[in-house]
Amino acid sequence: MKREFVTALQFLTRIRLFHDPDYDDGLFGRSVKFFPLVGLLAGSLMAFVAVLTGGWLSGTVRSTLLVTLSVFITGALHCDGLMDSADGLFSGRSRERMLEIMKDSRVGSFGVIAIFLLLLWKWALLNDLPESLLAPALISMMTFGRFAMILAILRFPYARPEGMGKAFALHAGTPWGPALATVLALLAVIRLVNGPLVCAIAIVAALAAVVFAWRFGHWVTGKLGGMTGDTYGAVTELTELLVLAVFLLSSYVKW
Repeated sequence: MKREFVTALQFLTRIRLFHDPDYDDGLFGRSVKFFPLVGLLAGSLMAFVAVLTGGWLSGTVRSTLLVTLSVFITGALHCDGLMDSADGLFSGRSRERMLEIMKDSRVGSFGVIAIFLLLLWKWALLNDLPESLLAPALISMMTFGRFAMILAILRFPYARPEGMGKAFALHAGTPWGPALATVLALLAVIRLVNGPLVCAIAIVAALAAVVFAWRFGHWVTGKLGGMTGDTYGAVTELTELLVLAVFLLSSYVKW
C-alpha cells in the first residue's frame, strides 16, 4: 500500500520521494485509490499558503500565486491533458483523426484557448472567493478533481489499444473504499473547522463534481469511443473549476 501511495504521489505531483525500478502497469493501476488523498494533500498545501499570505498579499497577487502553485505542484500534467483534449475534441475530424491529434506533442489553437480560459477563470474565481471559503474551496477542488478522475477511469472504456492511461483502466480494481474515505474525512474536517454551512457547500460541490464527470465522460465517449489519459486530465481540471464556481456562487446566496 505504501508503494501504491508513493506511486500516486509521484505521478500526480512533482514530489519525488524515491525511484522504484519495479514500477509496472499493475502498480500504477492500483495507485488510483490514493488519487483523492494526493489531491487532499496538495490542496492542503495550497490552503496553507493562502492562509499564510492572506495578511500581506493583495487578493490579485495571492490568486496569481495560488494558480501558479497549482500548476507547479502538478507539473502541469492535467493542463497538458486539457490542451490535447481541446485540440482533438473540437477539431471536427473523424474519431481516428481526433485521437491522432490528441497524441501529437504540438499544441493547437483550441488547446491554447482552452488553457488560457481555464487559468483565467480559476484566477477570477479565487480572487472573488470570500476569505472564509478560500481554504476549504482549495482543498475541495484538488480532492474532488481527482475523485472525478477515478469515476472517469472506472465507468468509461479506454479509447486506445495502449497508453499510460490504459494501465489505470485495466488495473484500478475497486478503489472506492479509500477514495470515498478520503472525501468523507475531508467533509468531516470541514464540518468541524468551518461549520455545517460550509460543509453543506462542499457536499454540493462534491455532488456537482460527480454529475459533471459522468456527463463529460459520456460526451467524450460518444466522440472518441472512450476516455484517454488526456481526457482524464481534462475532467480533473474542469472539475476543479466547477468546484470553485460552486463555492463562489454559494457566497452570493443569502443563507
